Amino acid sequence: MVTVQNLTMRFGSRVLFQDINLKLDRHKRYGLIGANGAGKTTFLKILSGEIKDYDGEVIIEPGLKVGVLRQNQNAFDDYTIMDAVLYGNKRLYDAIKEKEKLYAEGDFEDDAVNNRLAELETICVEEDPTYEYDVNIAKILENVGIPAEKHYDLMSTLDSADKFKVLLAQVLFPKPDVLFLDEPTNNLDIETISWLEDELKRHEGTMVVISHDRHFLNAVVTNILDVDYQKIREFTGNYDDWYLAANVMAKQMELENQKKQKEKEQLEAFIRRFSANASKAKQATSRQKQLEKLNIEDIKPSSRRDPSIVFKPKRDIGDEALEVRHVCHAYGDNKVFDDIDFKVVPYEKIALIGPNGVGKTTLLKIIMEELKPSCGGEVFWGATIQPGYFPQDTVDLIQGEETLYDWLRAFDPKRDVGEIRNALGRMLFSGEEQEKSIKNLSGGEKHRMMLSKLMLEGGNFLVLDEPTNHLDLESIVALGEALYNFKGNVICVSHDRELLDAFANRVIELHPGGTFTDFKGTYEEYAEAKANGTL
Repeated sequence: MVTVQNLTMRFGSRVLFQDINLKLDRHKRYGLIGANGAGKTTFLKILSGEIKDYDGEVIIEPGLKVGVLRQNQNAFDDYTIMDAVLYGNKRLYDAIKEKEKLYAEGDFEDDAVNNRLAELETICVEEDPTYEYDVNIAKILENVGIPAEKHYDLMSTLDSADKFKVLLAQVLFPKPDVLFLDEPTNNLDIETISWLEDELKRHEGTMVVISHDRHFLNAVVTNILDVDYQKIREFTGNYDDWYLAANVMAKQMELENQKKQKEKEQLEAFIRRFSANASKAKQATSRQKQLEKLNIEDIKPSSRRDPSIVFKPKRDIGDEALEVRHVCHAYGDNKVFDDIDFKVVPYEKIALIGPNGVGKTTLLKIIMEELKPSCGGEVFWGATIQPGYFPQDTVDLIQGEETLYDWLRAFDPKRDVGEIRNALGRMLFSGEEQEKSIKNLSGGEKHRMMLSKLMLEGGNFLVLDEPTNHLDLESIVALGEALYNFKGNVICVSHDRELLDAFANRVIELHPGGTFTDFKGTYEEYAEAKANGTL
């Protein structure tokens, strides 16, 4: 369905990828992976036609509908939410809007008007044979979390997270043959991500998706496109299949390299020993030719770099960790939750989950005493607790002109220089990078800076609000391992199920209406209990 021929992409003297040849087939769903900066989004924009300045060709079979998840969240502010989704099928949208205008203003005694209405009706039948476009749009919008009462509001009334959901609905509505999706799970809660997985698994064309959600990739994709070494290599299988295969391949290359190196050393030794000996000269010449044929390749290190996240508490936890007693909070007439009451015992690690807007961030702010419960309740920390906090608005909080080193040092001026630089190095800020200004950091880099801060602080109770936003797969895996090995308490809000699976031994789910479910066990056990109806 999509063919890539001899594709090369450069930014100045830097080569992102070179001489790429791929054929993306029908009924295959490709996960596009690679280190941050490797060129994933650039490649997706080339496929979708957004970037045209490259060498080579991208050929999409004529007549296919192509759907691209747009990032221009404010482009449809003057449209109703329903119309913004309908715009995903531009031919149907234009026909419906022209038809509505003619019915409102047209002269029905004019044959040209009636003929045009007939043409528009034909288009509508071709694009929407069952005349159910509004029903289908409403269903998709509700599935992505936009309630029915908002469907005819203007897009400008939504926050950026909900605008992104509408753009996701826009690309799914026309059921395109070819789908290009860049981080489609952003701003979606766990239930909506599960719905999206089921929706995409039914896609019958071809699809290329970028995601840092390992669970999502494993559930949805049939093939992996790995951007590395300035190449894009295809693997059959999901992310875990690729991870296993890539590690086996690397090991095989290493062993083969070692074998060839040993053979090379033996041949060189023979040549040195016998090249001056007339009776052995013929054999030495033969060995020299054999040596020249050996192709000893250095194993290139992957462009991926794994951070080393280690949370070491400065002090042990005593007998008490945290109590949340009968907390109630409302915004105006909207009661977010009522009578939230639970006790956290030492070393428990809690996954705090629930749909968007249910109050997870609000509860964490109350726990961290940044917000006072508006209608009652108290929070009690144990005497030995030293909390470390990763707020959801980390990207907005890390601002200023100072260097990365100076930003970290400001929190503890007496801290040893080596410790600060080591914490930065663990999060892949090394050498000169530590001297650049924090104002130039990307969202992912700011999240890694906050993790560096948490490591330096040495808290024994970590409170984390969406820490995986902007992080790549390698960083998320490293964070999950760090939380699992952490000798302290954790409360973490996240929609990344792989992360929650990695560390949580208790799950608290907040529900609309102010109630909550408290489950002692792993996230996987909780999900299984919900699926079986035993909760």
